[in-house]
Amino acid sequence: MLEDLTIKDFALIDQDYLEFSKGFTVLSGETGAGKSILIGALSFLLGGKADVQQIRAGKKEASVSGTFLLPQGLPVRSEITEDDEPRNALEWLSVHGIEIENDRVLLRRIIRDTGKAGAWIGDTPVTRTDLAQFSAFLVDIHGQHEHQSLMKVSEHRKYLDARAGIVSQVEAFTQKYAELVQKRKQLAQYNMSDSERLRKLDMMSFAVKEISEAKLKPNEDIELEEEQARLASYEKIYSDVDSIDQMLSDSENGVTGLLKKIRRDSSHVTELDKSLSKLDERVESAFYELSDIAAEFSDYKNKLVYDPNRLKTVEERLSLIYNLKKKYASSVNAPLSEVFSYFDEAKKYMEENGDGNNKKEALTAEIKALEKIILSEAEKLSQARKATASQMNSEVDQILSKLGMKGTTFCVQINQKAGTEVEQLCGPYGKDDIEFMISANPGNPPLPLAKIASGGELSRVMLALKTIFARTDNVETLVFDEIDTGIGGEVAVAVGAHIKNLAKNKQIFCITHLASIAVYADNQIKIEKSVSGEITSSNVYPVEGEKRVAEIARMLSGDSDTAQSLEHARSLLAKFSGGN
Repeated sequence: MLEDLTIKDFALIDQDYLEFSKGFTVLSGETGAGKSILIGALSFLLGGKADVQQIRAGKKEASVSGTFLLPQGLPVRSEITEDDEPRNALEWLSVHGIEIENDRVLLRRIIRDTGKAGAWIGDTPVTRTDLAQFSAFLVDIHGQHEHQSLMKVSEHRKYLDARAGIVSQVEAFTQKYAELVQKRKQLAQYNMSDSERLRKLDMMSFAVKEISEAKLKPNEDIELEEEQARLASYEKIYSDVDSIDQMLSDSENGVTGLLKKIRRDSSHVTELDKSLSKLDERVESAFYELSDIAAEFSDYKNKLVYDPNRLKTVEERLSLIYNLKKKYASSVNAPLSEVFSYFDEAKKYMEENGDGNNKKEALTAEIKALEKIILSEAEKLSQARKATASQMNSEVDQILSKLGMKGTTFCVQINQKAGTEVEQLCGPYGKDDIEFMISANPGNPPLPLAKIASGGELSRVMLALKTIFARTDNVETLVFDEIDTGIGGEVAVAVGAHIKNLAKNKQIFCITHLASIAVYADNQIKIEKSVSGEITSSNVYPVEGEKRVAEIARMLSGDSDTAQSLEHARSLLAKFSGGN
């Protein structure tokens, strides 16, 4: 849940601090007042596009920060690693080693007029991609084509599986499928002709022998390159160190000698004026520090020895390493770890293929058995998805009808993957290709959600889906923009009622021009534009009590002063929001 938002020098906003609570919050204001700027600031904070044009005119930097209270009781796998896909915000933080306090996390982002941007989660600097990935667990923004997880076809399967309650079964299936793919790769190796297999075995055996005999050490190339540079630059190093040694010497013109005189004079003058004692201490400290430095440079010079034999040994060793890299790494400039990786892969290949013909029969039997299990499990997953899809279709259609989209038909389209082999019939998540489709008019064929042209229609579809996904979706904060496009009257009342109902378990923000939606809100924030001289600003502040009554009256009739509009606003608020 978003608890507070601080915006500074973003677009038309000078500086605003807002606190938020649970439930349904409406953002209202005159057309052009800057309601979308507030959503833009939130989008920016969550990893949206950063542009210098977002900086307030005449300023050098725009910044947005927000505090989020994380959902309670989220499960975190004890052994989750960077290779695992986080399921929620807490797992993401765990993977990235970011700690939180009091179940809260602060997000902060800036953009400077130089074009340089920065982002932080807590005290940890993160990339824009990291910020967007993490914030996707916290907020969904609908209506402006950002944070629309339901617009991504790849996400539809996840939503359907969550609704069907088969997430853990799908994860287990994915592991089995990966095992099958690996076994098929092994079988392909065994199916090589004997001559090809033996040729590759010889090649791997030679590589293992050559790398093993080299007795490489981790990062040895880096250490040798540094030593080579040192040995090859002996004369220059000795000359420079000797010069430093002379300048730091205790001779009359040496730094240490001069400091000794300064220290003596400083001690004398301090006896005459005690106020100089601090400076005297610093002189003494500088004398001892430089004396120590001089001693170390002198010691280094005395130990400096030119060893042409060692240089030759180092260069020969580096030549050997470069040759190994040329053979077994991506390039001679690649890290030495690539040679070690090749060594491990070659040993593994030898172990798995040394007696390939003997293993082939057993592996073939394992693959056939695993194929049967996978096809059976894929069918179970498919049946569960189809049953859930049928329920979803009916539920979404009913909601859309109430939201002013009567005649609209929603459809979870489930197609079986084409092919005759298990690898073609199934993917990592089963045998189904899943996509949410919709027909906006009776008789028209269903089209992908992305084909819906109207922002208002799209937002209402999202509202319908979010209503039924509320129990399985971990995202606690939803933002709806343009949700009232093309609606009014009873439909707007129904939209407001639905958002109010959804806000029982979610934090909802909604930009609206309609009083019939706004009166359902638990909280209302007004955005208004002001002009001072040549400077235009958007001001953001909550409205309560009679100020909210006046704002609802303005939304009803464009006039917040007449007794009739005020009384109408007061009655609507009393009826739908408990008088807030």
